[in-house]
Amino acid sequence: MTPVYEPWEAARGAAIISEHGKVEGATLVILHALQEAFGYVPEAALPMIASELNLSRAEVYGVFTFYHDFRHKPAGRHVLKLCRAEACQAAGGDALAARAEAKLGVSLGNTTADARVTLEPIYCLGLCATAPSATLDGRLIGRLDEARIDALISEAQR
Repeated sequence: MTPVYEPWEAARGAAIISEHGKVEGATLVILHALQEAFGYVPEAALPMIASELNLSRAEVYGVFTFYHDFRHKPAGRHVLKLCRAEACQAAGGDALAARAEAKLGVSLGNTTADARVTLEPIYCLGLCATAPSATLDGRLIGRLDEARIDALISEAQR
């Protein structure tokens, strides 16, 4: 099931930031909450987080950019994540990633022009025994081959 995100509104962002501002590890908690609400972390939210937590903008930006899962812009309707860790690479993941990029017409980390599919790298899903692996909208998929990656892409393009 594809999540539905709210459009960015500064007041709603401020409410989310305030709601989570006092918990331990608030920076990560807030970033996750913003992405859950809006589908990405709006750049305008970063100084708001810094102000709420009495941190520098650089500190918040550093956390935001360190973790691969935080998006800078909205994702497509479906998100296909391909594992790029060593076990998946050794099992043919590089060729499958290249195939997905060619079929979708975008490179890893980008969204198709019709905003249907975001193709992202992920660094280890913990499915090494069933490599290469991926997720489609959070659903884990192992033992990928050309036929399975083609089927996932077709599913995501609907």
